[in-house]
Amino acid sequence: MEYTFRKAKVDEQDQIWAILKDAIRRRKEEGSDQWQDGYPNPGVIKDDIDKGVGFVLLDRDEVVGYCAVLINDEPQYADIEGQWLTDGDFVVIHRVAISENYLGQGLAKKMLQYIEGYALENNIHSVKADTNFDNPGMLHIFKKTGYTYCGEVILRGKPRKAFEKVLTDS
Repeated sequence: MEYTFRKAKVDEQDQIWAILKDAIRRRKEEGSDQWQDGYPNPGVIKDDIDKGVGFVLLDRDEVVGYCAVLINDEPQYADIEGQWLTDGDFVVIHRVAISENYLGQGLAKKMLQYIEGYALENNIHSVKADTNFDNPGMLHIFKKTGYTYCGEVILRGKPRKAFEKVLTDS
């Protein structure tokens, strides 16, 4: 398999929404509250793409993963109950989802590696992210890929576990 990671294109919105819809359903089936409030939705995807922050993981020409990657753009992270590892510039990850046909192949981990590379290309040495307390899959991925639990943040009125990874040039 040959994967690439790049900014999402407008004509990929339907593929991205299909992946997110399946992820929303899986979260519900797992008994999670995450993404059960009408977010994310097609408007969020369109906004991500319009702002240039929506990214896709491709297997050749097929969209197999999606996430939003922003630089210094999560105001809620200023109010952490806990302590971030760094205070400088950071990349933030939101809306990570992998196509149902590609689950269990380590692609979320691969996407995080691409995001870390993107951060370093922009001379940023911190990646921050959050997830629900009841998202064991993402919690496992953060642990497995060297992210440190830093505390709690509130997003859309609910507490979330916050993580950071400090990157080195290597």
